[in-house]
Amino acid sequence: MKKKRIGILGGISYQSTIEYYRLIMEKYFEKFQDYYSPEIVIFNLDFQKFTDFENNDKENYINYIMEGINSLKNAGVDFIIMAANSPHAVFDEIKEKNKIPMISIAEVTADKAKKLGLKKLLLLGIKFTMQSSFYKEVCNKRNIEVIVPDESEQDEINRIIFKELCSGLFREESKIKLFNIINRYDVGGVILGCTELPLLLKQEASNRRLLNTLELHAEAALNSALNSV
Repeated sequence: MKKKRIGILGGISYQSTIEYYRLIMEKYFEKFQDYYSPEIVIFNLDFQKFTDFENNDKENYINYIMEGINSLKNAGVDFIIMAANSPHAVFDEIKEKNKIPMISIAEVTADKAKKLGLKKLLLLGIKFTMQSSFYKEVCNKRNIEVIVPDESEQDEINRIIFKELCSGLFREESKIKLFNIINRYDVGGVILGCTELPLLLKQEASNRRLLNTLELHAEAALNSALNSV
């Protein structure tokens, strides 16, 4: 079976990029019990440079993402995933500049929520993502409401992600804090809208449906790779 070559725009952060690679490989082996896995090309962005542009300079933010996209294109990939939630705030702009197909993490997540019959979701992520509109817009097209935590809770979630999860620190006290925030809201499900969050928050520890955006995105990438070119 001919498989498509996957392009991963990664390094945002490296913790979740590692998980993308692991999940795609594991899910392939689970399906076929062989090692004829899809070819994968990873382009690792400078995380700090990416984050600086993200918060302060939209034009250079898009341009820097496009540098990575073009590098993947030159490596002969058949489609691209951006291995983070936040750059999907400019997904439409990137898609317009890029001729290679891309898979949106927000659309994959919203489709899963619709399939599960969820009507109201709490979005967790870095502050940039929680204050962006892309998840709300994508979910609204599927008649799903998206809400976010209050300002002080957003600050704490943002701190945990950047100061702990992005550097591989997984603290029990932080997990408790995050679940306490989740439990304050009357929602059917929770979008783990930062690809580091599923590294700490597991479904078995919650009575709310957790939408693991990283796993959903990785699975969509594998399914796309397995479709004949």
